[in-house]
Amino acid sequence: MDEHRGWTRLAPVVLAAWLGGCALFGPPPLTAGMSETEVRAVLGRLTARYALPQGGQRLEFARGPMGKETWMVDLDAAGRATTWHQALNERAFFDLQLRGPGVPRDEVLLTLGTPGERRHGGWAGGQLWSWRYPTNDCLWFQVTLNDDGRLRDAGYNIDPICDAGDKAGPK
Repeated sequence: MDEHRGWTRLAPVVLAAWLGGCALFGPPPLTAGMSETEVRAVLGRLTARYALPQGGQRLEFARGPMGKETWMVDLDAAGRATTWHQALNERAFFDLQLRGPGVPRDEVLLTLGTPGERRHGGWAGGQLWSWRYPTNDCLWFQVTLNDDGRLRDAGYNIDPICDAGDKAGPK
């Protein structure tokens, strides 16, 4: 009987931790008009800041395990939240692909946020940037930037952490 009593006491703690973890992956409880201080209190550590073409700023908050969520919050010129969205999604990837080669590096960052991984582009030069994102497939989204900082190409690739033959992946 005593061994069941321990589980009875532990169950509410486990449930609370599990529910708290799930809250990290839903839309954040933001409201229009919040100040940057209030937004940061909700979303935590700011990972980047970008100037918006029409004025104001976009705040980046990379969250989740392995950076699979990046929330972008737009502030108007007065520093108040106007809109927010999860930047790492297939629609954003598709839109970036449609804009095609030549998109400047700063526009890629404004659209998707800081990449989870950056590597040298190999024999062709430039850089290869990669983002993990919420998906049931074992993919990540990648862009290649030329040496001049402009988009060469973009698309999906197999995430190396899912490659069974990759000995460098997590154990």
